[in-house]
Amino acid sequence: MEIPLYRHVAEVSFRDTDASGWMHFPNIFQYVELAEHAFLRSRGLLVFDRTKGGWPRVKVSCEFKRPLLCGDPIEVHLAIEAVGTSSVTWNFEVIRAAELAAVGSITTVRVNHLGRPQPLDDRERVELERGL
Repeated sequence: MEIPLYRHVAEVSFRDTDASGWMHFPNIFQYVELAEHAFLRSRGLLVFDRTKGGWPRVKVSCEFKRPLLCGDPIEVHLAIEAVGTSSVTWNFEVIRAAELAAVGSITTVRVNHLGRPQPLDDRERVELERGL
């Protein structure tokens, strides 16, 4: 990813590792989700509200390039690949010590409080497409 839309710094927590001290594979998505939520909040966009809905995941993929260990400082890079009627496809990279550790994508759908897809309003669309 040449120029990420958003960067989020974290450290691999012990709770996210297996007995060997390596990050357990599904936990990478927790760090990407933290970055996504921080980005949404930075743009004044909804993350989740029981009365307004949120952004559940409908598709995820990840390719691991290097192991992540307990205590590793990491940086999550986010970019938006596409904005649909009610969906956003995010690309991400996880960087450790200037090396690519993981790369993938997540598609989320804006839903209302009943869990039904809700078209993005004009403000949401402007804030998200500002990153394309």
